[in-house]
Amino acid sequence: MVRIAIIIPCFNEEKSILQLHNELVKITQLSEIEIIPLFINDCSTDNSEKILKENKLNHINLPINLGIGGVIQCGLKYAYNESFDYAIQLDGDGQHPPSELYKIIDQLINTKNDLVIGSRYLDIKSFESTRLRRFGIAYFSWIIFILTRVKIKDCTSGFRGFSRKAMELALYHYPDEYPEPESILYFNRNKLLINEIPVIMRERENGASSINGWKSIYYMVKVTISILFNYIKFQKNENN
Repeated sequence: MVRIAIIIPCFNEEKSILQLHNELVKITQLSEIEIIPLFINDCSTDNSEKILKENKLNHINLPINLGIGGVIQCGLKYAYNESFDYAIQLDGDGQHPPSELYKIIDQLINTKNDLVIGSRYLDIKSFESTRLRRFGIAYFSWIIFILTRVKIKDCTSGFRGFSRKAMELALYHYPDEYPEPESILYFNRNKLLINEIPVIMRERENGASSINGWKSIYYMVKVTISILFNYIKFQKNENN
């Protein structure tokens, strides 16, 4: 039987945990595939840990706050070491409907793709973020295309699936603070197959994004520098 780990980053998501878990339970009951949700509590300061424990949900409590990149790497290491066939990243804030999981699962099982990215920008009616954020996504997509010749419209999407080959690469390195755009470059340089598919996303149900206002500009500058730095580093490694 195919086994898939659903990695759910959790930082102060007390209002979303149980609803998301209940949606996942409905999906897993209807599937012949073994789908195991894994909440990773990134040292939350609200009642997230209490809710996870009281409801006996499958979870890992991190002793310190690692940020999104560290959380995903932790989840991918767990999935790889526990012999899961695939892993899927699913945000804990309700933006990624579990009902859309089958689209990513289908791609992972029935194609040779190693990284499958769920996109809200591929001719499908879905929630879209602010104009500034959409501009930033288009900007990063352009940079990634220039460096890799890979066209990914929703390069910051955190709704994505990983093959075992991708999980194995993540054991050794995974971008930390804002990993989604950078990881595309990393996997591409290691010759993994990357594909983007249309999915429906919802507006964040609870909480607020950590990237807004002036942080958006900081994010764009920081990630641009990081992408270019990693590209140069990969080029040097290939030439040595």
